[in-house]
Amino acid sequence: MAGSFESFAALHVPGDPVVLYNIWDVGSALSVVKAGAKALATGSHPVADANGWPDGEQVPMEFAFANAKRIADAVEIPLTVDFEGAYSANPEDGGENVRRLAETGTVGCNFEDQVIGGEGVHPLELQVKRIAAIRRAVGDRFHINARTDLFLKTQTYDDALVDQVVERGKAFADAGASGFFVPRLADPAQIERVVREVPLPLNVIAFPGAPDKQVWAAAGVARISHGPFPHRALMATLEDMARAAIS
Repeated sequence: MAGSFESFAALHVPGDPVVLYNIWDVGSALSVVKAGAKALATGSHPVADANGWPDGEQVPMEFAFANAKRIADAVEIPLTVDFEGAYSANPEDGGENVRRLAETGTVGCNFEDQVIGGEGVHPLELQVKRIAAIRRAVGDRFHINARTDLFLKTQTYDDALVDQVVERGKAFADAGASGFFVPRLADPAQIERVVREVPLPLNVIAFPGAPDKQVWAAAGVARISHGPFPHRALMATLEDMARAAIS
Protein backbone atom coordinates (compact mmCIF):
# COMPACT_ATOMS: atom_id res chain seq x y z
CA MET A 1 0.00 0.00 0.00
CA ALA A 2 1.27 3.46 -0.87
CA GLY A 3 2.95 5.56 1.81
CA SER A 4 1.38 8.32 3.85
CA PHE A 5 0.46 11.90 3.12
CA GLU A 6 2.73 13.04 5.94
CA SER A 7 5.79 11.27 4.55
CA PHE A 8 5.06 12.70 1.12
CA ALA A 9 4.59 16.26 2.36
CA ALA A 10 7.86 16.01 4.31
CA LEU A 11 9.78 15.33 1.09
CA HIS A 12 9.06 18.85 -0.21
CA VAL A 13 12.14 20.67 1.08
CA PRO A 14 13.20 23.92 -0.62
CA GLY A 15 16.81 23.48 -1.68
CA ASP A 16 16.63 19.68 -1.46
CA PRO A 17 13.94 18.84 -3.98
CA VAL A 18 12.20 15.49 -4.19
CA VAL A 19 12.55 14.07 -7.71
CA LEU A 20 9.43 12.50 -9.21
CA TYR A 21 10.33 10.44 -12.28
CA ASN A 22 6.85 10.20 -13.69
CA ILE A 23 5.28 6.78 -14.22
CA TRP A 24 2.12 5.50 -15.93
CA ASP A 25 1.34 1.97 -14.72
CA VAL A 26 2.35 -0.67 -12.20
CA GLY A 27 5.30 -1.88 -14.25
CA SER A 28 6.84 1.56 -14.62
CA ALA A 29 6.13 2.27 -10.95
CA LEU A 30 7.99 -0.83 -9.80
CA SER A 31 10.98 0.05 -11.98
CA VAL A 32 11.21 3.55 -10.55
CA VAL A 33 10.86 2.17 -7.01
CA LYS A 34 13.81 -0.15 -7.70
CA ALA A 35 15.80 2.90 -8.79
CA GLY A 36 15.44 4.34 -5.29
CA ALA A 37 12.48 6.72 -5.62
CA LYS A 38 11.09 8.17 -2.41
CA ALA A 39 7.70 8.86 -3.98
CA LEU A 40 5.86 8.27 -7.24
CA ALA A 41 3.84 10.48 -9.54
CA THR A 42 1.84 9.61 -12.62
CA GLY A 43 1.80 11.94 -15.61
CA SER A 44 -1.46 12.42 -17.49
CA HIS A 45 0.30 12.41 -20.86
CA PRO A 46 2.18 9.12 -20.42
CA VAL A 47 -0.90 7.42 -18.91
CA ALA A 48 -2.88 8.52 -21.97
CA ASP A 49 -0.14 7.65 -24.47
CA ALA A 50 0.51 4.21 -22.95
CA ASN A 51 -3.17 3.31 -23.20
CA GLY A 52 -4.08 4.74 -26.58
CA TRP A 53 -5.86 7.95 -25.66
CA PRO A 54 -4.99 11.59 -26.33
CA ASP A 55 -4.00 13.78 -23.38
CA GLY A 56 -6.43 16.35 -22.02
CA GLU A 57 -8.87 14.33 -19.88
CA GLN A 58 -9.48 11.88 -22.72
CA VAL A 59 -8.53 9.01 -20.40
CA PRO A 60 -11.87 7.86 -18.93
CA MET A 61 -12.11 8.94 -15.31
CA GLU A 62 -12.98 5.43 -14.12
CA PHE A 63 -9.84 4.12 -15.83
CA ALA A 64 -7.81 6.84 -14.11
CA PHE A 65 -9.18 5.73 -10.73
CA ALA A 66 -8.54 2.05 -11.43
CA ASN A 67 -5.00 2.75 -12.66
CA ALA A 68 -4.22 4.83 -9.58
CA LYS A 69 -5.54 2.14 -7.25
CA ARG A 70 -3.51 -0.60 -8.93
CA ILE A 71 -0.33 1.45 -8.57
CA ALA A 72 -1.06 2.49 -4.98
CA ASP A 73 -1.78 -1.11 -4.00
CA ALA A 74 1.48 -2.31 -5.58
CA VAL A 75 3.95 0.02 -3.87
CA GLU A 76 4.90 1.07 -0.36
CA ILE A 77 5.87 4.66 -1.08
CA PRO A 78 3.54 7.64 -1.59
CA LEU A 79 1.77 8.08 -4.92
CA THR A 80 0.42 11.31 -6.34
CA VAL A 81 -1.66 11.44 -9.52
CA ASP A 82 -1.77 13.96 -12.33
CA PHE A 83 -5.52 14.60 -12.36
CA GLU A 84 -5.42 17.48 -14.87
CA GLY A 85 -8.46 19.71 -14.26
CA ALA A 86 -10.36 17.17 -12.11
CA TYR A 87 -12.64 16.39 -15.07
CA SER A 88 -14.92 19.34 -14.37
CA ALA A 89 -14.77 23.13 -14.39
CA ASN A 90 -17.51 23.13 -11.77
CA PRO A 91 -15.90 23.49 -8.32
CA GLU A 92 -18.17 21.08 -6.46
CA ASP A 93 -18.07 18.40 -9.15
CA GLY A 94 -14.29 18.66 -9.34
CA GLY A 95 -14.05 18.37 -5.58
CA GLU A 96 -16.13 15.20 -5.60
CA ASN A 97 -13.95 13.71 -8.34
CA VAL A 98 -10.80 14.36 -6.34
CA ARG A 99 -12.43 12.88 -3.25
CA ARG A 100 -12.98 9.69 -5.24
CA LEU A 101 -9.37 9.79 -6.39
CA ALA A 102 -8.21 10.02 -2.78
CA GLU A 103 -10.13 6.84 -2.01
CA THR A 104 -7.79 4.89 -4.33
CA GLY A 105 -4.93 5.31 -1.85
CA THR A 106 -3.18 8.24 -3.51
CA VAL A 107 -1.84 10.96 -1.22
CA GLY A 108 -2.18 13.89 -3.60
CA CYS A 109 -2.81 15.16 -7.09
CA ASN A 110 -1.80 17.77 -9.60
CA PHE A 111 -4.63 20.18 -10.38
CA GLU A 112 -4.16 22.59 -13.26
CA ASP A 113 -5.73 25.88 -14.29
CA GLN A 114 -5.70 25.56 -18.07
CA VAL A 115 -9.05 25.30 -19.86
CA ILE A 116 -9.17 21.66 -20.95
CA GLY A 117 -10.21 21.56 -24.60
CA GLY A 118 -10.32 25.35 -24.75
CA GLU A 119 -8.01 28.36 -24.70
CA GLY A 120 -5.92 29.92 -21.97
CA VAL A 121 -6.37 29.46 -18.24
CA HIS A 122 -9.41 29.77 -16.02
CA PRO A 123 -10.04 33.14 -14.38
CA LEU A 124 -8.28 33.36 -11.04
CA GLU A 125 -11.52 33.81 -9.10
CA LEU A 126 -12.90 30.56 -10.50
CA GLN A 127 -9.68 28.63 -10.01
CA VAL A 128 -9.54 29.66 -6.36
CA LYS A 129 -13.10 28.38 -5.88
CA ARG A 130 -12.15 25.08 -7.53
CA ILE A 131 -9.14 24.59 -5.25
CA ALA A 132 -11.17 25.49 -2.16
CA ALA A 133 -13.87 22.99 -3.16
CA ILE A 134 -11.28 20.24 -3.53
CA ARG A 135 -9.87 21.03 -0.11
CA ARG A 136 -13.31 20.86 1.45
CA ALA A 137 -13.95 17.53 -0.25
CA VAL A 138 -10.69 15.79 0.68
CA GLY A 139 -9.87 17.30 4.07
CA ASP A 140 -6.43 18.27 5.31
CA ARG A 141 -4.48 15.06 4.62
CA PHE A 142 -4.21 15.30 0.83
CA HIS A 143 -1.54 17.12 -1.15
CA ILE A 144 -3.11 19.48 -3.69
CA ASN A 145 -0.32 20.47 -6.07
CA ALA A 146 -1.93 23.50 -7.70
CA ARG A 147 -0.54 24.04 -11.18
CA THR A 148 -0.59 27.15 -13.32
CA ASP A 149 -0.01 26.79 -17.04
CA LEU A 150 0.76 30.44 -17.70
CA PHE A 151 4.28 29.58 -18.86
CA LEU A 152 2.88 26.99 -21.28
CA LYS A 153 0.54 29.51 -22.88
CA THR A 154 3.15 32.05 -24.00
CA GLN A 155 6.68 32.40 -25.33
CA THR A 156 7.33 35.65 -23.45
CA TYR A 157 8.80 34.73 -20.08
CA ASP A 158 9.11 38.27 -18.70
CA ASP A 159 8.60 39.93 -15.33
CA ALA A 160 4.96 40.67 -16.12
CA LEU A 161 4.31 36.97 -16.57
CA VAL A 162 6.05 36.19 -13.28
CA ASP A 163 3.83 38.83 -11.65
CA GLN A 164 0.80 36.81 -12.77
CA VAL A 165 2.38 33.55 -11.60
CA VAL A 166 3.06 35.00 -8.15
CA GLU A 167 -0.49 36.39 -7.93
CA ARG A 168 -1.89 32.94 -8.70
CA GLY A 169 0.46 31.17 -6.33
CA LYS A 170 -0.51 33.39 -3.40
CA ALA A 171 -4.22 32.96 -4.15
CA PHE A 172 -3.84 29.19 -4.52
CA ALA A 173 -2.13 29.06 -1.13
CA ASP A 174 -4.96 31.02 0.47
CA ALA A 175 -7.48 28.63 -1.10
CA GLY A 176 -5.87 25.59 0.50
CA ALA A 177 -3.26 24.34 -1.96
CA SER A 178 -0.33 22.32 -0.61
CA GLY A 179 2.16 22.99 -3.40
CA PHE A 180 2.64 25.20 -6.45
CA PHE A 181 3.55 23.73 -9.85
CA VAL A 182 4.75 25.99 -12.69
CA PRO A 183 5.66 23.90 -15.76
CA ARG A 184 8.38 25.46 -17.97
CA LEU A 185 9.45 27.91 -15.29
CA ALA A 186 13.21 27.42 -15.53
CA ASP A 187 15.20 30.61 -14.99
CA PRO A 188 16.86 30.51 -11.53
CA ALA A 189 16.28 34.21 -10.87
CA GLN A 190 12.57 33.90 -11.64
CA ILE A 191 12.38 30.74 -9.54
CA GLU A 192 14.00 32.55 -6.60
CA ARG A 193 11.35 35.25 -6.82
CA VAL A 194 8.48 32.76 -6.89
CA VAL A 195 9.98 30.84 -3.97
CA ARG A 196 10.40 34.07 -2.02
CA GLU A 197 6.90 35.42 -2.63
CA VAL A 198 4.65 32.34 -2.79
CA PRO A 199 4.26 30.46 0.53
CA LEU A 200 4.09 27.00 -1.07
CA PRO A 201 6.78 24.47 -2.02
CA LEU A 202 7.63 25.04 -5.69
CA ASN A 203 7.46 22.27 -8.29
CA VAL A 204 9.16 22.64 -11.69
CA ILE A 205 9.46 20.18 -14.57
CA ALA A 206 12.71 18.86 -16.01
CA PHE A 207 12.73 19.03 -19.80
CA PRO A 208 15.41 18.69 -22.48
CA GLY A 209 17.71 21.68 -22.13
CA ALA A 210 16.54 22.63 -18.64
CA PRO A 211 19.06 23.65 -15.96
CA ASP A 212 20.68 20.96 -13.83
CA LYS A 213 18.92 19.81 -10.69
CA GLN A 214 21.63 21.42 -8.55
CA VAL A 215 20.93 24.84 -10.11
CA TRP A 216 17.24 24.57 -9.35
CA ALA A 217 17.94 23.29 -5.84
CA ALA A 218 20.12 26.31 -5.15
CA ALA A 219 17.23 28.54 -6.27
CA GLY A 220 14.90 26.94 -3.71
CA VAL A 221 12.93 24.39 -5.72
CA ALA A 222 11.23 21.73 -3.55
CA ARG A 223 10.04 19.27 -6.20
CA ILE A 224 11.17 18.30 -9.69
CA SER A 225 8.89 16.37 -12.03
CA HIS A 226 9.78 14.76 -15.35
CA GLY A 227 6.37 14.75 -17.01
CA PRO A 228 6.03 12.89 -20.34
CA PHE A 229 9.75 12.75 -21.09
CA PRO A 230 10.62 9.37 -19.49
CA HIS A 231 7.82 7.61 -21.39
CA ARG A 232 8.75 9.32 -24.67
CA ALA A 233 12.40 8.34 -24.30
CA LEU A 234 11.49 4.76 -23.47
CA MET A 235 9.16 4.46 -26.45
CA ALA A 236 11.83 5.89 -28.76
CA THR A 237 14.27 3.27 -27.49
CA LEU A 238 11.66 0.54 -27.99
CA GLU A 239 11.09 1.71 -31.56
CA ASP A 240 14.83 1.66 -32.26
CA MET A 241 15.16 -1.83 -30.80
CA ALA A 242 12.21 -3.09 -32.81
CA ARG A 243 13.54 -1.54 -36.00
CA ALA A 244 16.92 -3.19 -35.48
CA ALA A 245 15.27 -6.56 -34.88
CA ILE A 246 12.88 -6.32 -37.81
CA SER A 247 15.28 -4.98 -40.43
